[in-house]
Amino acid sequence: MRGMDAERRDPPHPPARATAPPARATARAGHVPARAARTAAPAAVLAAVAGAFAYVGTVDPNEPGHYPVCPLLRFTGVYCPGCGGLRSAHALVHGDLATALQANALAVAGFLALAVLWTVWVARAVRGRPLRIDLGPVHLWTLGVPLLVFTVVRNLPFGGWLHP
Repeated sequence: MRGMDAERRDPPHPPARATAPPARATARAGHVPARAARTAAPAAVLAAVAGAFAYVGTVDPNEPGHYPVCPLLRFTGVYCPGCGGLRSAHALVHGDLATALQANALAVAGFLALAVLWTVWVARAVRGRPLRIDLGPVHLWTLGVPLLVFTVVRNLPFGGWLHP
């Protein structure tokens, strides 16, 4: 009986450890999924924006009834800075830059700025660096003042060329 108890008390031998792959192979194997994970958010944003532009390119905003009317324009008759933005996007999708600029020049500039920002985001994500946008008061005023001037000028009699 004693021999059986001794067998039960003896700890089993640990299984032999597999040799770990070299550090270089591990880093390389983990590198590709990490890059894909870092670029997943920019890719999702690109897919959403491409889908939105595809929809606006397909469904013409120049035909009434497809999109809601701007509430500011409807109730006050004042063009907001975004009025004409869908028509501008529609014209850009169809390759008509002149019509896009006439519909809303500020929207075209915004589309370009967002494309540049997205490109910087992807480049930083591929390198493993976060995109940090730290806007201070000077930056906000630099963005806000032209937006305000555009809105005021497009609603004055001599700013009719900025109407959508």
